Amino acid sequence: MKVLMIAPQPWFSPRGTPLSVLHRLRTLSKLGHHVDLVTYPIGEDIPIENVRIFRTSPVPFFRKIAVGPSKRKIIFDIYLYRKALELLNNNKYDILHTHEEAGFFGPRLAKKYNLIHLYDMHSSLPQQLTNFKFTKLRRLITIFEKLERHTITNSEAVITICPELHNYVSGLFPDKFNMLLENLGHDEEIFPSDNIPVEQLREKYQLKDKVVVLYAGTFEHYQGIDLLIQSSVSVLKKHKNVVFFLVGGNPMQVQKYQTMAKELQVAENFIFTGSVKPGQVPSYTQLADILATPRIEGNNTPLKIYSYLRSGKPVVATRHITHTQVLNDEISILTEITPEAFGDGLLKLVASAELRQKIAAAAQKVAAEKYSYHIYLEKTNKVYEFLAEKVKNAKKQAK
Repeated sequence: MKVLMIAPQPWFSPRGTPLSVLHRLRTLSKLGHHVDLVTYPIGEDIPIENVRIFRTSPVPFFRKIAVGPSKRKIIFDIYLYRKALELLNNNKYDILHTHEEAGFFGPRLAKKYNLIHLYDMHSSLPQQLTNFKFTKLRRLITIFEKLERHTITNSEAVITICPELHNYVSGLFPDKFNMLLENLGHDEEIFPSDNIPVEQLREKYQLKDKVVVLYAGTFEHYQGIDLLIQSSVSVLKKHKNVVFFLVGGNPMQVQKYQTMAKELQVAENFIFTGSVKPGQVPSYTQLADILATPRIEGNNTPLKIYSYLRSGKPVVATRHITHTQVLNDEISILTEITPEAFGDGLLKLVASAELRQKIAAAAQKVAAEKYSYHIYLEKTNKVYEFLAEKVKNAKKQAK
């Protein structure tokens, strides 16, 4: 089918939703669909067969867009809406596939142009307003709740990316076609390999005989970087040979956390790389002895959890809904959300290579059984088979 996909994101940039959009595009292409992607003027073009990229005009004075809701994003979305209208006026489509807040104007466009609408729901946007501390104004949150319900009501199908979100939609709309489609895509199959030999990294950062605890991802407050740095104090009191390796973050964020590490007198055991190319992330993962995910807020499972399960490395994570939807005590070390508890979790793995191996092996087994790319492909196909039937019936009625 011919699909117009609207992604209100700096696509592509190596973070949550843009990565998810990337895997959607790649999979739809594999299934034989043709997709026109409408997105922001910011980001990197990634060639995908059967996919054309259409960007909005540049927004004056704005060259970056932060993670989460913002006033700046509203301006970008006005440009996005106009670009979508332009494409809809000049092309014929079967499906309108919207991500995040683009779903708010999806039903309107679908009705106007006689399209089937699929809402790709990466989070509950009213919850995002409070999670990202955008507003506490109850009236604004209520407006977003009404918009969200209107979007789901007027979509033929909804994709949800984690069990918590799936249950949320099912509870409100039990009769709605609602596919749980976890972000299982393999980044390493998309990005050109920029492999750095692990031994080269160990030599560069002087990691001989060190136990490496790795965090990789954005440095937003909800990721719990503060918690990780604070937890290192108790770890380093018992094991001086542990190095905390933090991959990601913009320069201002890195400087903030470097200062925090200095204040806690653990800076000598912290290495900050800043942002790296997506193709290099697997090298850093293989460098690690332990993978840390100290997230403290949110409801959605981080995309990296699925690659961590496949990695052959043990994971220490906070016992938070964002993790426990996928992780359990057999395939990870789960801790309460305090520096002391997280430090204790790290210490268990630092002290025992045998335990590290046992947990990593159990995680790989679960990944193969429940979170393979084959399952992702199959579920995506089910969604589009359902939509194809809707398209077929709509065309019959039009005749």
